[in-house]
Amino acid sequence: MKILLTGAAGFIGSHLAERLCARGDDVVGFDNFDAFYPRVVKERNLAGLRARPNFALVEGDLTAPGDLERAFTAAGGKVDLVVHLAALAGVRPSLAQPVRYADVNVTGTVNVFDACRKRDVGKVVFASSSSVYGADSVVPFREDDRCARPLSPYAATKRAGEMMAHAEHHVHGTGITCLRFFTVYGPRQRPDLAIHKFTRSIAMGKQIELFGDGSTSRDYTWIDDIIDGVVASVDQVARESRGHFRVYNLGGSKTTTLRGLVDMIAAALGKTPLVAWKAEQPGDMKHTHADVSLAGRELGYAPKVEISQGIERFVRWWCSEHGPELKALGLKVPTLPYHAPEPR
Repeated sequence: MKILLTGAAGFIGSHLAERLCARGDDVVGFDNFDAFYPRVVKERNLAGLRARPNFALVEGDLTAPGDLERAFTAAGGKVDLVVHLAALAGVRPSLAQPVRYADVNVTGTVNVFDACRKRDVGKVVFASSSSVYGADSVVPFREDDRCARPLSPYAATKRAGEMMAHAEHHVHGTGITCLRFFTVYGPRQRPDLAIHKFTRSIAMGKQIELFGDGSTSRDYTWIDDIIDGVVASVDQVARESRGHFRVYNLGGSKTTTLRGLVDMIAAALGKTPLVAWKAEQPGDMKHTHADVSLAGRELGYAPKVEISQGIERFVRWWCSEHGPELKALGLKVPTLPYHAPEPR
């Protein structure tokens, strides 16, 4: 297939691009290298992809329709399917920038749908978030939840994206699948996310801030499990002649408390964490837990990597990336080397 992938330089996007290219798809990536974290991080994500003949990257912004037009033109022919991952991420930053989040995540998503319609692309996979489940959601979260009370601007924008996707399907017949990702982690995870931040701080002997009493919990999902689900969804949408609208949870389907997560990271590093306890933050959910039975039945989705195994893999990867930095500071580097898992 020829696939246009927005957010291709990010954590999830670069892993997905690698998987699609490895199996023979042609991928045109689209990314604006937003300054939310350093460009050099995203450039490292793309290092292996840039050498592939079936990958091309267009730099541009979702909020500029002309940039999206350039991406479709760069594909050099009809795009078979669009995977729309690009978004401004993060609950807490959205509290300070709600207008910008709405502009990128809602208007930008509408721009993607509009560009697909103009190019006669009738198949889209859209990355949503577990954040759409809100104050009235029952744990474990199921796709038929009303998701009517989001707790942050970020959550509201992702729910709005789902609703715009439904309207696009209803009016124009576009086949759209919305995937609700549950706290994805693994090699190349964004540096602002909890597992990455905690690993760095504990390894460096620095204090970490924990909000609440440590009992909040998350459904953590290893990156390869998420990519399995995305690829299965891409293939489901691609083989259908008639457009459908679907929503799936993609998660690990098990929960880990905040305190338990920190203890696992510390144990993998062989360190004792220094913790500063802070008050709960507005916008944060107390618990997330995915019911993945629907994705299991319809996509064959089955998460394989347990959190304990995943944390050990992540810590090994992080130390392989930052070992020289630790040594320069006179700090101990865990001795277990990181070996990338075999491609699925």
